[in-house]
Amino acid sequence: MSHDHFHVHGPHDHELEHAAEHGGPDSMAGQLAVITAVIATVGAFFSYMGGATQADAELAKNNAVIRKTEESDQWNFYQAKNSRQSIAEFALDLVPEARRVPYQQSIVKLKADKEEIMKKARELEEESKNFDETSEHLLHKHHRWAAATTVLQVSIALAAIAILTRRRWLQGGTLLVAAIGIAIGVLAALGI
Repeated sequence: MSHDHFHVHGPHDHELEHAAEHGGPDSMAGQLAVITAVIATVGAFFSYMGGATQADAELAKNNAVIRKTEESDQWNFYQAKNSRQSIAEFALDLVPEARRVPYQQSIVKLKADKEEIMKKARELEEESKNFDETSEHLLHKHHRWAAATTVLQVSIALAAIAILTRRRWLQGGTLLVAAIGIAIGVLAALGI
């Protein structure tokens, strides 16, 4: 450098100044690295939510099956009581008048028992139906979370291609696809 402030730039200095002023391939790579890290973080959250929602859906389906089995047991119990009532009614017709009282009492008790059993069976049927509906709703949410995660993975792949090819338009594509993935994730969170 001379005393009259005359300065000679080398080719490397010129590239650094140009990159600082206008952004260059290195700044694009840096931007995409940060964008990719953010997308990957959101994708990890979506993936977790998808797995958790799937587990909840399976648990609800399992509860539905258990209630359905309990309901079936109640209806079998109801049928057994019904058979006993039929036998008591048949016996009532066959026995002499003096021996009918125990059969009449048995019939009254069996009818009351059947009412309670029927009520319990219907409650179990309703619970099973509710668990099935919950499972279907959660499975739908799981599919949304899975779709959102997949779209974010595509976005990350686009970011890698953009860095390798240094195509600015792919950076925009990366952001667009990521926005679509995030929108699908929001739909999953809202249960839509």
